[in-house]
Amino acid sequence: MPRLRVPWAVACFVWACGVGCGDLDPLCPSWGLCRAPLALNASPPWQGCGETWWGAAGLGLWGLSSDSLIDSFPIDPIQENYVRNDVIENILDLHISVQGTSDFLQFVSGGKVIFGSVPLAHRYGGHQFGSWAGQLGDGRAHLIGVYTNRYFCRHGERWELQLKGSGKTPYSRNGDGRAVLRSSVREFLCSEAMHYLGIPTSRAASLVVSDDEVWRDQFYDGNIKKERGAIVLRLAKSWFRIGSLEILAHSGELDLQRRLLDFIIQEHFPLIAVNDSDRYLEFFSTVVSETANLIALWMSVGFAHGVCNTDNFSLLSITIDYGPFGFMDSYDPNFVPNTSDDEGRYKIGNQANVGLFNLNKLLQALKPLLDPRQKQLASQVLEGYGQRYYTRFTELFRAKLGLLGDDENDNYLIAFLLKLMEDRRADFTMTFRELSEITEDQLKELRIPEEFWALQDLGKHKLFSEWVSMYLLRLEHNKGDTDIKRRKRMTAVNPRYVLRNWMAESAVQKANLNDFSEVHLLQQILQHPFRRQEAAEKAGYSLRPPAWAKDLKVSCSS
Repeated sequence: MPRLRVPWAVACFVWACGVGCGDLDPLCPSWGLCRAPLALNASPPWQGCGETWWGAAGLGLWGLSSDSLIDSFPIDPIQENYVRNDVIENILDLHISVQGTSDFLQFVSGGKVIFGSVPLAHRYGGHQFGSWAGQLGDGRAHLIGVYTNRYFCRHGERWELQLKGSGKTPYSRNGDGRAVLRSSVREFLCSEAMHYLGIPTSRAASLVVSDDEVWRDQFYDGNIKKERGAIVLRLAKSWFRIGSLEILAHSGELDLQRRLLDFIIQEHFPLIAVNDSDRYLEFFSTVVSETANLIALWMSVGFAHGVCNTDNFSLLSITIDYGPFGFMDSYDPNFVPNTSDDEGRYKIGNQANVGLFNLNKLLQALKPLLDPRQKQLASQVLEGYGQRYYTRFTELFRAKLGLLGDDENDNYLIAFLLKLMEDRRADFTMTFRELSEITEDQLKELRIPEEFWALQDLGKHKLFSEWVSMYLLRLEHNKGDTDIKRRKRMTAVNPRYVLRNWMAESAVQKANLNDFSEVHLLQQILQHPFRRQEAAEKAGYSLRPPAWAKDLKVSCSS
């Protein structure tokens, strides 16, 4: 196990795809570094955001950097060698044609390491299912460098690139460092789906499939099976999480913790002055506010993360580490997407409370760096988390119902609807979507079209007509509004398509047979979740989930 004093370990790759490191730098046996500069010609210059353009057609003049991390933090001198798209074009500045090149495929599958890249594995700890789990760390993800966008759309944006499933790291413990196809397809699709839903998230650039044997006990029932492996190239502004600070506080490495915090603030919190004596307090206040916002956004689309451990909670309040997540079908506050969560700790209705628990653990990690006054103020900030979450939740659901302004009875109207949905087990996504599409005249007459199946289910509740009367009365208070404006406003915030478990499972099953047609279809559909699409309708993505979907299970195994 690496020594606890350092937050990073340098790691050489042992690739799940079976491809070796390529040309090894002479330092590799001593320091675990792999370097293999690629040689492709660069393309013509940028021609404008949103227009036809020629990004870098190859990787020859394209490079990564790890300098900011390596220069800022100590590296563990381990000697062992451990065994689309918007992202491609608008973040990484590459022409889409690069995807078909051998060098690109070697890069995203781990066959070669880009010039300037120093593969790193991050050390962190975490509270898992409420208990301190000690040191954890990147067990199957390699941070391969930082890319700073050069062009107009995202000029100057800094993105950290990781390969997930790329082999063992110093923190793999007893794991093999690999990822299976089913979990990789789900992460690849969901991270992009969340982005297009407007929810802060990591992104995915590529998915590479392996024929190497990966053995997994999917449901921890002793039934070990061979599965296909895969590697995802994923990006985030930062992969630091609450557990990144927890491990340093638990091991008493306060100087390093202070350096890490100052680095994070300088890189990612530009509104906080790095020389401000209250900078850690302001940092904590920002994280509290943004975490409340993130979880409210999850709830607004019926998303349950599944494993809200502190090591899976980003310090930048973005959605990371997609595992046994799930979008709710029938509305149920007790919806648990993760079969490994026997006690339902991470059920969808408890996510806000778990957020509070995790933020409290963040505060405990920060306390050694705060003076008595700052500790008291930080506690007050944390006490305000519940109100911040409740306010944001109400704002989002008020928008989902097309309500303008603020009415003291809005909270009751929202809660009333959710209770009816819970009683009737009405579909969460399509109930709100169909409320966005039905006319006020149809609601007044309780004349629900046959294709509005979710509202028809809800309409069978004995109190539905009472709720409709309250809703229509509230809509009359929308000053200067029309029914057309209301529906347009609501369809812009209520998706017609989300990545339901059955859709992901269908794509995974086909992918296991080398048929990636549904992965590609979902990738296209989920880029426009608010727009009715003929291909999506034909695939049944807005219909009732098929009967077989009730038996679907997702676990932590990946």
